[in-house]
Amino acid sequence: MLTIGELAAHAGVTVRTVRHYHAKGLLREPERDHSGYRRYDGGAVVELFRIRTLAEAGVPLARVRELLQADDEKFATAVADIDRRLEAEISQRQRHRERIARLASGESLALPPEVVGFLDRLRGLGVDERIVRAERDGWIPLAARSPGRVAEWVARKREQIADPAFAGFYLDLSEALDRSDDDPRLVELADRVAAYVTQLADEQGEEYLGDPAGIEPALAELMDALVFDTVPSARRFIELLKQRGWAGWTALRRVDPAPAASAPTAPRPPRPGTRPSSSGGPSCPP
Repeated sequence: MLTIGELAAHAGVTVRTVRHYHAKGLLREPERDHSGYRRYDGGAVVELFRIRTLAEAGVPLARVRELLQADDEKFATAVADIDRRLEAEISQRQRHRERIARLASGESLALPPEVVGFLDRLRGLGVDERIVRAERDGWIPLAARSPGRVAEWVARKREQIADPAFAGFYLDLSEALDRSDDDPRLVELADRVAAYVTQLADEQGEEYLGDPAGIEPALAELMDALVFDTVPSARRFIELLKQRGWAGWTALRRVDPAPAASAPTAPRPPRPGTRPSSSGGPSCPP
């Protein structure tokens, strides 16, 4: 959970701006916790990015709330109207016109084209939309904080997803989303993921699976929160992976295998582990 200052920092705005959006009814203001502070979840960061992008594109705040709540048809009509208005303005506004024109394509809001293409590739493989959303929401802050590295990370992610076994884990996880925590098939999936990425690390080195430069811890925690909000079963999956020698989600790392929980689980294999592609795409395991 984030303080208002942390929320503002992640989205690249000031605390005063966040409070202004609260006052305008654009961003929901959470209740205070037992310490008297307001705490925000990862979803608030994504919503704040959307509001900021629309505002920077020249949309009056009075219309931002309407656009965020509009259905696809009304949204597209509004975007077209704004585009016509921007065409009549001086060349200094051309950059804003191009940004607002992109909004009609949905996910291109705050995401580079190569990321949108990768998300479409996941859909083409049949990956569950909840996992695609988790990927998308993780890319938004990552692309905003490190735009110069997005092309490199997406290229690596595309290379990995071309491996049928790697892509198969996305599909297996899609099927596991609605399973209970004690479903043995979730345990089996954790066994196979651990063994597979360990083999890749042994054959090609951990650099193939992860970004040597890493992701700053605060950003990794934010991206983890987005995953867990969208895919709650990911928490149980990470517990199982930790029992097999991994810790984390966005930036997995080798650790000593954690002891199994009190509930019976499948036998744990010998110590595997590596970090998956924190650079290639946040949110989902290989």
